[in-house]
Amino acid sequence: MTEPVILADVVRSDFVEGHHRGSVVVTDPDGVVEWSVGVVDRPMFPRSSNKPMQALGMLRHGLPLDGKLLSLAGASHSGEQFHLDGVREILALADLDESALRTPPAYPLEDAARDAWVRAGHGQERIAMNCSGKHAAMLLTCVINGWPLDDYRAPDHPVQQVIRTAVEDTAGEKVSYVAVDGCGAPILAISLAGLARSFGLFASAAPGTLEARVRDAFRTYPEYASGSTRDEAALMRAIPGLFCKVGAESVYAVGLEDGRGIALKVEDGTPRARAVVMAAVLQMLGLDHEVLDQQSRFPLYGGGVQVGAVQPAAGLFHL
Repeated sequence: MTEPVILADVVRSDFVEGHHRGSVVVTDPDGVVEWSVGVVDRPMFPRSSNKPMQALGMLRHGLPLDGKLLSLAGASHSGEQFHLDGVREILALADLDESALRTPPAYPLEDAARDAWVRAGHGQERIAMNCSGKHAAMLLTCVINGWPLDDYRAPDHPVQQVIRTAVEDTAGEKVSYVAVDGCGAPILAISLAGLARSFGLFASAAPGTLEARVRDAFRTYPEYASGSTRDEAALMRAIPGLFCKVGAESVYAVGLEDGRGIALKVEDGTPRARAVVMAAVLQMLGLDHEVLDQQSRFPLYGGGVQVGAVQPAAGLFHL
């Protein structure tokens, strides 16, 4: 049986002290697997990489967002002030305030934003949780459709059912398992290949389609989908036509303008290997940019100076 493979090496002072294993898949514009390593056809949880599909499901049922706020509706945001202001703006469209959110109380995701938040006298709050933009959009979708608000996170709630349909439609496969995500909303299991297929579809969607609205929002306002200093935002700014979203447990999905999709999962869930592996795959596919060079190594330090890096496994990334 196929198992995860070594995707990245942990090299310190020229000594390989460890590895990160996982799985990667590239799908062609028709959604067919073009290249893969590890496990790509068994159920997995995309975690927040599902958020563009979730946004699509809500758009299909009247969510009136575009641009910055649509990007925020599909975000795992850093908790910067403009993120929190945007969440409040979405809630105001529904005539609600942050007390309606059912996200678990949390600190902002990004270190600098968290420190500023605490210095301002805040503790853990629902609006600071990185999924609050998605939850605000769910609430707005419920208000528009006359759906109940108190149980909007329940798997059988109408807003979660329309989201499930969007996930299945774009992945080209049925959801095989439903669990509870970190924010309390349902998380839907599909294959890694299905995740890649979905992102290829979004990235190549025709102008004017709902899928294109989501993609364009992310690409135009990548800092709203992630954060000002995040590697995903840097990647979308750097590569024309690229659309991406990360998820917890070191999941990462990318769509390219030509319709190819890429999805990966690092088995141990360590974020530091995620961008490294994706950069290696994109370079294997012929993309070239200094941001890819920067992201293809995660620096390791000793005594205050760089002494090594997490780097792509030698000889793995070639067509």
